Amino acid sequence: MLNFLKRRKSADESSASDSSPTFFTRLKAGLAKTRANFTDKLANLLLGKKELDEEVFETLETQLLQADVGVAATQQFMNDLAQKLKRKELDSIETAIAALQADMKALLLSSQNELQISKEKTPFLILVVGINGSGKTTTIGKLAHFYQQQGKSVMLAAGDTFRAAAIDQLQIWGERNHIPVIAQQPGADTASVIYDAFQAAKARQMDILIADTAGRLHTQTGLMAELQKVKRVLAKLDPHAPHETLLVLDASIGQNALNQASQFHQAIGLSGLALTKLDGTAKGGILFAIAKQLMLPIRFIGVGEGIDDLRPFNADEFVNALF
Repeated sequence: MLNFLKRRKSADESSASDSSPTFFTRLKAGLAKTRANFTDKLANLLLGKKELDEEVFETLETQLLQADVGVAATQQFMNDLAQKLKRKELDSIETAIAALQADMKALLLSSQNELQISKEKTPFLILVVGINGSGKTTTIGKLAHFYQQQGKSVMLAAGDTFRAAAIDQLQIWGERNHIPVIAQQPGADTASVIYDAFQAAKARQMDILIADTAGRLHTQTGLMAELQKVKRVLAKLDPHAPHETLLVLDASIGQNALNQASQFHQAIGLSGLALTKLDGTAKGGILFAIAKQLMLPIRFIGVGEGIDDLRPFNADEFVNALF
């Protein structure tokens, strides 16, 4: 199996590097803890094994669960492997791992859906939500940079009026990247700030408006109601706004990310997810659980603190880096 993983690593790295060499290298480095917890540990446990037996399948299942792949996704993978074994499509541990890798890619492909910025919806409003500590405001700065690099004009709205530090942080991001930021005093009405920002972005013919909101726990119904108010107010300017409601999730919290996403989706209706802090966790398998249970597009993943370390999610690259 070790030789198989080495061969796959060489082939996949070559393939992925053709499209995005720098980010794929950072992605590999960022998934080091998850890889050590899953792929490397799996290789060590199966070292010396030659036959596909019950023990091998139990080892696979255990490692998937320990990597936070989740019960539902793990069961799907194991059932598929069992069916392939029954049909005599698997004849070695190597073919089993190859089949698992293919299944993992297929599942993640169902959630790979890059955010398309519509030219007909100007400004295209991305409403960013999430709990405190998820990396929300930093993600906004990186998103602004990402779209600016594509030649799009970007404006930011400092809708997190509960924390003066959040307003300051967003203004620093704006100054650093020469991006205008619409802000009011701490304590101002969030819906009012974003409403004004939308009008300003429209007047200046900006391509994209990215709006920050106050961090909140998914169980705080009052703050959730505030997000609903933001949507109602924006609908007066554009019935389709916000055009994207993006939830920022901290990948390091593992299965708790599922609860957060479910509650936010139920309260305000999400259209996409951004997974941050994959470089600091061994729980990168949570992406498979999210893809299986939420069926929401994973728009972006973050694998570092650098401004270029947030990129559109690519299922092939993610699994290749994991293996």
